[in-house]
Amino acid sequence: MERRRLLGSVGALTAAATAGCTARLFGDDPEDVVLDPQEDQIADSEDLAYPAYGQPLPSFELTDPIADVTIDSEALDRTALVTGVFTSCPVECSILLRRLVGVQHRIAEAGLTDETLFLPITFDPERDDEAQLRRNAEAIGVDLAAGNWHYLRPESRERAKTVVQERLGIGFERTTERSRIEGYDFTHLVVTLLVNPDGVVERAYRGERIDRERVADDVSSVVEAFADR
Repeated sequence: MERRRLLGSVGALTAAATAGCTARLFGDDPEDVVLDPQEDQIADSEDLAYPAYGQPLPSFELTDPIADVTIDSEALDRTALVTGVFTSCPVECSILLRRLVGVQHRIAEAGLTDETLFLPITFDPERDDEAQLRRNAEAIGVDLAAGNWHYLRPESRERAKTVVQERLGIGFERTTERSRIEGYDFTHLVVTLLVNPDGVVERAYRGERIDRERVADDVSSVVEAFADR
């Protein structure tokens, strides 16, 4: 499933999405979801660049270089949180990843580790090799031993663009005009997708400052709903 390409800056994308918000938002209840419509979604799902409430997760197959396993999105049978990041990011991705670690810990406390997956996909495979991903996991407190956190690494810049930007609609643009980090930086959209075991998006959380309690509660609700099926 191909997603609309990023046009212009990430800011322009956000503005376009906001402009698309109409009174028909969720006029027809989507199938294959268990949560109620997302009240803070900014536009109809089909008008957003990324998959949102009631839409299928686009297919991808990527490797976790730490665990040496390949994740096929079409074979997922657990509730998953999917996002696009680069671990050299000093602000947005760092905040998001640390908050996702908080969700991982809350899920563990609820006894739902085996029913969930955390799938951050790097769009900076040149710097995010296995060693760097391990360093990031240690720095932010990821519980890799839990077995439900997989850093996914496309094998090339081109593959990262195909999966993260074109399929998942998480736009990013490499730039050397910013001085936050040495070499190159990225301007990028920050979106985290909550996907149910049937591969359908239940939530698309925008921004890096996700509410850990809200996300953990949403994950728990999806897990419990599918356990009853």
